[in-house]
Amino acid sequence: MSDRRNDPTAFVFINECAIIEHLSRTAAERVLPEGLSLAGFTVLNHMIRLGHERRAPARIAGAVQVTKGAMTGTLKRLEAEGWISVTADPDDGRGKVVMLTPEGRAIRETALRVLALQLEPVLRAVSEDELRQAIPVLQKVRAALDAARD
Repeated sequence: MSDRRNDPTAFVFINECAIIEHLSRTAAERVLPEGLSLAGFTVLNHMIRLGHERRAPARIAGAVQVTKGAMTGTLKRLEAEGWISVTADPDDGRGKVVMLTPEGRAIRETALRVLALQLEPVLRAVSEDELRQAIPVLQKVRAALDAARD
């Protein structure tokens, strides 16, 4: 058995992030509103967080690191629920554009409320100030990984 103390620090950090992601994904999937998958929430959250009123499906797929086929399925489910609309791109007749609906914004807000409840154990273990201090480091790591994929 290897001694983890000898593992590179960057690996240990990313490994901890991966474990946190897995635990948080599992917890989120249990409480999201009916009909909203984690993939769907990710799309809605991405568009709202970045202020995109209109976005090409391929751009969303690239941003959230899934295939165009996987994104097509997610978008179809979101559209069937009335949380987005997918229309022809007025600037490119061959393309499509995804737009959020008011219902999409509302279900994202509902999801945030139930997800916040899932985070209560985190806030009991780690102060908001500690979390706030960790955010810039995580953002730097994300930016470095994002730049390396292009």
